[in-house]
Order: sequence, then C-alpha cells, then structure tokens
Amino acid sequence: MTGEHRIVVLGAGYAGLAAARQAARARGVRVTVIDTRTELVERVRLHQLLAGQQIPRWNLREMLECKGIQFIQGKAIDIDTAARQVRLEDAPPVSYDSLVYALGSVADVGGVPGVAEYAHSVATPEDVRRASALSGRVAVVGGGSTGIETATELAEARPDLTVLLVSAEEPGAWLSDKARTHIRAVLERLGVEVHAGAKVAEVTADGLELVGGASLSAETVLWTAGFAVPELAARSGLAVDPRGRVLVDGELRSRSHPEVYAVGDSAVMTGPEDRELRMACATALPAGKYAATALTARLAGKTPAPRRFRYVLQCVSLGRRDAIVQFVHADDAPARTVLTGRTAAWVKEQIVRTAGSSARP
Repeated sequence: MTGEHRIVVLGAGYAGLAAARQAARARGVRVTVIDTRTELVERVRLHQLLAGQQIPRWNLREMLECKGIQFIQGKAIDIDTAARQVRLEDAPPVSYDSLVYALGSVADVGGVPGVAEYAHSVATPEDVRRASALSGRVAVVGGGSTGIETATELAEARPDLTVLLVSAEEPGAWLSDKARTHIRAVLERLGVEVHAGAKVAEVTADGLELVGGASLSAETVLWTAGFAVPELAARSGLAVDPRGRVLVDGELRSRSHPEVYAVGDSAVMTGPEDRELRMACATALPAGKYAATALTARLAGKTPAPRRFRYVLQCVSLGRRDAIVQFVHADDAPARTVLTGRTAAWVKEQIVRTAGSSARP
C-alpha cells in the first residue's frame, strides 16, 4: 500500500474527466478513471459525425496517463459499497476510498412502443455508427436541442435526404420568441419538414404512427426525445430518484453513501432556487470540477466552499453556418438577448472547443 487515497472516477465524459483532472492536482491521491471506451468523442458533436463529418477524437489512456491518472477500460457491472469496490465485466474489481459516479446518460428507448426495435439514436458514438447508413426519408423525433441540431445538420450536409422533424411541441419551445422564430426560419430554409404538435404513438418498420391515427413514412427514425441513465447506481444500492439518478447533497455526495460523489447526467443536481440542472456539458464540467474540489478539501480536513452555479447561455447549432445563442438568467430562463446566424455559429464552435479542452486533462 502506498498510503495514497484512492479516487476512482466511473465514466470518462465531460463530468468524469473534469473531476479526474481536478482531483489529480491534489497531493496524496491516486486517481483512476474507468470507461468502456478507449477514446473521448465529444458528445455535443455526434450530430456532425452522423452527417458524415470528421470530428476530434482523443486516446483516453494516453491523455490520462501522461497526467499521472490511471485508465482502465472496462464495463462496471456492480458497485460493492461495503467493500468499496467497482466490479468489472471480465476484469478484476477496482478498489476505491472515494468514488466519483459520472456515467452520464443514454437514449430513452423504453417509453414508446417500437423505439428499441426500429429507431436509432445519437446519444453515443456506438448509436451513430449503427445509424450511419441513411437514405430516403429520415424522421428525427424530438424538438429539443439534440433533435434540432440533428435535423439541421443532416439537411445541410445531406441534400439527398428528406429530413422530417417530429415534435410534440414547437422546436425550441423552451427558448425565447426570437430564438424560436429563427429556428423555424432555418428549418424552412433547409427544407426540413416540420411536424410540430405531433405525438408519436409507435415506431414501426415503415416509420411513425402518431396519436390520433396519422402516419409518417420514413426509412430511418432517429429518436432524440428524452434520455435515461444507467441502472448501475440503483442496482448497487445508492439512493436514487424514480429515474435512477443518484440523489446528492450540496457537495454532490450521495445522500446514502457519502464516500460516493455523483455528477453529470446521472445525478440530481440543483442550482438557483433549487431547480434541477439540465443535462448539458455546461452543467457537467463545473459539477465535475466542484465534486473533486470538495472531495479533496475534505481529505485535507477542510470544509468545502459552498457550490455556486449559474447558467449564462444556451447554444443550438443549425448546421455549420448558423446557430442560436440564447442568453439566460441564472435559473436558465431565457433572457432577451439572442445571437443568430454566422456570429452565433462562431460563438457556438468556440464554446464547444472550450468544453472539449476543459474536459481533457
């Protein structure tokens, strides 16, 4: 034994890497990151990958180990909280003194009949690879950021496709009037067939069956309507909400197991006025950094500073040459200021690049 405090970070997304990077700066710790993938692929660029573009990739082992952080490729199948071990599939268990749970989210394919059997998603690189052979009519389901970005990217990069955007609400419904108007104008300019107010009842081999009896034909259905989290936390006995997200305190420690910190999409994190924070790299990066800061402060016998968080803006790309940058209040409610067009596209690209560099140790 070296006497070092063993910090294991489960998940190498934005939150996990930010936590590992911050924790590795402390003295007397040994940081290990576990992930099923060997490469970091920026999730916020997956719609570009689906459209056939080359996007950056980084070798996780090389990136982490050059900073003194151990990397283990493996799939976690259980957390033995009594023994403080992460059990891996086809590999020895990994022991920890403190654990940072940062497994992120996956596409929610269980809520509507036929999604799991007939639809694809863009939530992971593996999803994108399975959906890469696109032709004919492509129906993108979901009017959130992922759906809008996917539909516009495909329509711009693949004029051979007929792209449909199907949503129960107006695309970008949570944004300001100006932002929604611009999104609608770009969708029309790119020839995207928008079906707002359409709720999907079932996905079939031929397309979509809508509530009310109407049908939409499509060779491919891309499902972006909601995300789910892995079942590992609930299966391992951590306190979770009904969706399986880890319940945490103000320091992002598990309410049931204080040696476990949880960050990112897999945790219920709150911000101003105790509102739940949205799933986004803008949430994950500062959360990962704060969790590691709080953890290492505790190890040094100090009380962590209170977590302070506020949103500044939301960005939605609309192809490579357009976007909206919606400024927001601290609680994420839309403010009056909105950037659009090429200026917004440039700002969005800079933010994405900054997010990627912030995650990389």
